[in-house]
Amino acid sequence: MSITTLLRKSRSFARRSWFEKAWFLPAWLLLGASRFLILFVPFRHMASRMGKHAGLNSWIPLVDARQNVRAMSIARVIALAARYTPWKSNCFPQAVTAKVLLGLYGIPNSLFLGVSRDSAAVKLKAHAWVAAGRVRVTGKYSFDQFTVVGCFVSP
Repeated sequence: MSITTLLRKSRSFARRSWFEKAWFLPAWLLLGASRFLILFVPFRHMASRMGKHAGLNSWIPLVDARQNVRAMSIARVIALAARYTPWKSNCFPQAVTAKVLLGLYGIPNSLFLGVSRDSAAVKLKAHAWVAAGRVRVTGKYSFDQFTVVGCFVSP
């Protein structure tokens, strides 16, 4: 990485909110821990910690304005940290990390697991995303692209 790039990234990081600066390293570490759990812990053991299993019923708990702002901040810090991990931080580690951070702040949320058929390759694609009220914390606009096969709602 060149000095110019490093300076540009440093200035960009300095413009981030205090929340994003404070949570960048913990989120980065949580992404690593999530990835480790996904690789080495069977899903049935993780599922019991993700919240109440709502089956195929996909619903999103409502949040107030303060929680909405905090959920958006959590979404930004997870997206930022995921860009800088040397390991694979795709949708599932991001969703697990989002559940942890939202839980720490007491923000009601739902984690969704979905599948879709890739028309070109005729394969199934899996995806995980988290929503808190109107905020898509991870996974962006997934409801129109994936069929929900599991939903875990915060207690």
